[in-house]
Amino acid sequence: MLPGDIALLPDAGPLITLAYADALDVLFAPGWTVMLVDMVLHEVTRNRTPTSDKLAQWAKRNTLRVLPTRTCGQYANNPAARKAHLGEQAIQEVMSEFALASPPQTGVFLFEDHKIARACFLLPDNCRKISTRAFLQFLELKTWIPSANEIEQRAIRAGRAFSPLHFPEANAF
Repeated sequence: MLPGDIALLPDAGPLITLAYADALDVLFAPGWTVMLVDMVLHEVTRNRTPTSDKLAQWAKRNTLRVLPTRTCGQYANNPAARKAHLGEQAIQEVMSEFALASPPQTGVFLFEDHKIARACFLLPDNCRKISTRAFLQFLELKTWIPSANEIEQRAIRAGRAFSPLHFPEANAF
């Protein structure tokens, strides 16, 4: 399998953290295909925040593929409906579609939420989940970035409450 055959699907948390650190482009370091799920893109750009414009411009500049989901479609038809965890639900929807594809698409779900690490988040055999911290340490281990800690510290100095979650261990990925 070539690196480009792997789809990296970041959740809102990692996108926001990396935007605070001015390090969104590290998502491209492994050579995987970075894709955004429509609901996640909506979550990180729908309100004016310190990172919303930066994220919208980054996605546009890199012409990232935005994967449509029924979750986002239903939200668009009824925006008064619940908003909690819709990004994660949409990512799970995409990963289920990856499993049903022929051949199955390999996906890596990048997350930053303790609840996701502990939750029964159904992942097909062809998909993995990894926390932002573990992903950055994986990149450092492969020497694709000089320092995971420096990126973490930049995000924190810029005002991000960065999760201490590390899942799985970097050398296990």
